[in-house]
Amino acid sequence: MSVTRHYDREFVRTFFTSPTAVDGEDDSAKMLRSAGQLRGLQAPDVWVPDNEDATAPNMRDEGVENIIDVVANQGAEFPGEIHPRVVWHRESPATRYQGFQQMLEITDPENGAVEHIDGFVIPEVGDIDDWKKADEFFTIIENEHGLEEGSLSMSVIVESGEAELAMGDLRDEMGKPSNNLERMFLLVDGEVDYTKDMRAMTPTGELPPWPELRHNTSRGASAAGLIAVDGPYDDIRDVEGYRERMQDNRAKGMTGIWSLTPGQVVEANTAPLPPKTGSWLLEAGGQEVELEARDGKQVYDGDDLSLEADGDGGYVLQAGGERLELDEDELTEELLDRTAYIPSMNDIVDSMEEFEAAKEAGKGAIAMTQAATLVIDGVEVDISKDRMWDEATYQAAQTPITLFQDVYEHRPDQHEELEEMYGADIVERATAVGN
Repeated sequence: MSVTRHYDREFVRTFFTSPTAVDGEDDSAKMLRSAGQLRGLQAPDVWVPDNEDATAPNMRDEGVENIIDVVANQGAEFPGEIHPRVVWHRESPATRYQGFQQMLEITDPENGAVEHIDGFVIPEVGDIDDWKKADEFFTIIENEHGLEEGSLSMSVIVESGEAELAMGDLRDEMGKPSNNLERMFLLVDGEVDYTKDMRAMTPTGELPPWPELRHNTSRGASAAGLIAVDGPYDDIRDVEGYRERMQDNRAKGMTGIWSLTPGQVVEANTAPLPPKTGSWLLEAGGQEVELEARDGKQVYDGDDLSLEADGDGGYVLQAGGERLELDEDELTEELLDRTAYIPSMNDIVDSMEEFEAAKEAGKGAIAMTQAATLVIDGVEVDISKDRMWDEATYQAAQTPITLFQDVYEHRPDQHEELEEMYGADIVERATAVGN
């Protein structure tokens, strides 16, 4: 079975939840209305009016009314997709029925919201039979309201061991005539409830990082042609931690992440995009340190490495208590092993264009050179490394550009900010390369 994506979007960077009804406010839909007005980099790719955990049980009926009111009035102008989250539970028929009733009311064409609703998010799912129950409700709703069958997408939150195992069954189940699971869109991790379901404990009471769950969700999404999204990072002031989590996720193939504030949305919208400028990293003190670009050279100012010339054409490099006496070639080799380069958007586009031109000329592989002058304690060392580019290298390098092109196509409200970030010329080249 080949993997086929059933949605135009190949990437989702941001999954932003908003309470649907807040008790004690003159306007209980205040936070919904505010979220619906977000634009540009503050607006998520997927907005989730959350009528489950983010909304108190006694406010959920009002939450349904608020979703209808806000989406009917603001949905046409909202630049991302809209996927309300309703109640559901794998072990509670009554809760599943409540979720069905919520979806049925929100999608009633007479209420004016359904034309702006892209789908629904189903939490607390269990095994694959439970996913099919939700899918059947979607089909009933579509037929009840005269909607095209399969027009409402279904995303699920993986919050249990059952749901994690069900991702392994999804590839075989999609496309069977007995279900409409082709409507699946996102697989979203819910680490809080997953921790509870697994009965996991840590000494501090903090959530485990669950790298296995994130890997399994990314793998399940890849196998079924879906999109993987990580769960909430609830320390909203820890911006650096949020960035590190996203970087770790992207190495697993998981681009999207839950966002709890507009500030997190901005971080999550920009983090996966190629940087505006390239940067060199140097391993020092057991970590990679970003070098400072000065006058076309890469300068290290830390205390974990020291370098001096010995006056006889050799060098002394001290690192982590180790003293290395090296000649020029040995020093160059040592520093090459310690350095890495993060390419800019322009670097990636240049390399892709160069490889495309070489391929057009009949070459199957070419060497790309990265060079820099490193400065450590005032001592300058020239380094360069060649990387062979073939078709596989080209395809791997294309992923961040494909992401950029997906964003540019589906988020015209971000065009101006992207051109300010990169420059109009780079944006034009990046949208054209690889096509």
